[in-house]
Amino acid sequence: MKKLIYLASICCVMLFASCEDFLTVSSPDKVTTGNFWKNLKEAEATMASVYAQLYHGDSYATSEVRWPVEAFRTDLYTMGTDAINYQTWTDIYKFTYTNGNTQFSYYYQDLYRGINFANQVLEYVPQIPEDGITEAKRSELMAEAHFMRGYYHLMLVLNWEKIIIRDKYLTDQADLNKPLSDRTACWNFVIDELKLGTALPATRPSTELGRATSGAAHAYLGFAYLTRAYEESAQETQHLADALTALNAVTGYELVSGDALIDMFNGRNKNCKESIFEVQYSSNTDNGARYYSWIHNFIASGELGGWDEILPNDFLVSEFKKEGKISSHGRYDERIYNTLFFKDEYWNDGTGKIWGYEYDDLHHYWKVDKDGNYLDANNNIIKKEELEDKGVKIFYDRPSFRRFTPRELSEMDTRCNFNIPLMRYVNVLLMKAEVLNRQGHPEQAIPIINDIRAKHGNMPAMKGTSQAEVQAQIEHERIIEFPLESYRWYDLRRWGKLSETLGSRGFVEGKHNFFPIPLWEINANPALNSTAEETAE
Repeated sequence: MKKLIYLASICCVMLFASCEDFLTVSSPDKVTTGNFWKNLKEAEATMASVYAQLYHGDSYATSEVRWPVEAFRTDLYTMGTDAINYQTWTDIYKFTYTNGNTQFSYYYQDLYRGINFANQVLEYVPQIPEDGITEAKRSELMAEAHFMRGYYHLMLVLNWEKIIIRDKYLTDQADLNKPLSDRTACWNFVIDELKLGTALPATRPSTELGRATSGAAHAYLGFAYLTRAYEESAQETQHLADALTALNAVTGYELVSGDALIDMFNGRNKNCKESIFEVQYSSNTDNGARYYSWIHNFIASGELGGWDEILPNDFLVSEFKKEGKISSHGRYDERIYNTLFFKDEYWNDGTGKIWGYEYDDLHHYWKVDKDGNYLDANNNIIKKEELEDKGVKIFYDRPSFRRFTPRELSEMDTRCNFNIPLMRYVNVLLMKAEVLNRQGHPEQAIPIINDIRAKHGNMPAMKGTSQAEVQAQIEHERIIEFPLESYRWYDLRRWGKLSETLGSRGFVEGKHNFFPIPLWEINANPALNSTAEETAE
């Protein structure tokens, strides 16, 4: 995957090059489709650009586009003190956005850029001469491009009710003007693409870690079928059966626990045996590469030296704690300690678990009077220099995320090379449990849930055996497994719980279930009808 990362910039000049007339003129000193597609190396360069769109822009946009769009709509987070300064983020959080919102417009644009590069691969890899590529590698690249094209279309379908299916590389300006397809056609296309992706190899050599595999294709295929099963009740039985088949085909992975699980989110356990698909990051800046991010600063609270953009809300914290301290360690579910910093004896045990500090060391203020003068225990005014000896500390609890923060404090001041897990094996297992339960087999779902609870949470077996109890348990497990992994919105919509969960925040059923088509797309594409759906503000 590292080779792909550094080749990505080579291909950027070709993003929409074929739409321009100048490509009809031969120029020996310029890259054109006529002199580029000659061998495997050049095909790999374009494939690198397919993957590069997963970053959603530059090192800052990774945070400032991805999380406002994918996380702020949900019921698990609150905006930090800095985040509220950004109107486009606040509009998403409060459901006051219009179709001119820049953040989901960038998100939409990046997905279509990824599709465009995938279409280039599908258009030109078949044309590479036989002496430039083996047939086995040609077939593999085609399957990979189909998977990535399916993935990007899937992300569009999950966030927009109707989308433009881009199923060929654009070589004519007229081809840009294409209408929206109905949702059934969109789902059919996504599923067909992901199926073609299942021809990918099950594993990758060390030089290609992070690139898509058949496991990733089957996992997303299962996710697509599961989501579709809830949307199309008449075909629910078949979609659930197809989802189970796809999810059962995800093999060769296993759950990790302890430090191995924590380290999936801090750069120390990349592409591990639980990981199915991750966005790949590197701190290497050779040749001007910028495949790093600042997500650790975005995620960390102000108390931890971060930018204070996104925090766990009271509901998320309470969900972690709801079963009490019944883990095998005598604490809450272990996943809370893997995911959050919060006021608890675990973080205040005198061992300095937070970069050498106790939680209370980082979460207190000094007692003052109404004029801001420092006070001692007897309310006498003291000097700032006397605080450590005579001052009174007022401690408070302000939970923040541990995920995507580094192991060492010194790493907060460096570029971030943490990978972002997009699909983990635990997600496959919970989707499988959901399918089995919905098929009327809670007894088959329960062992799967209990295995996850034991390995990730050090928790005892779940209580309850009915279909309703198992579904409730699945919903709980998904809440505490996937903070900052951007599945909550899709879960709530699948379960029909958006309105009851988010109505008090401004969500309106039928208006906010999906984002509106971005204004720039409407203005640029005459083929879009001026319907309320497409021009909604």
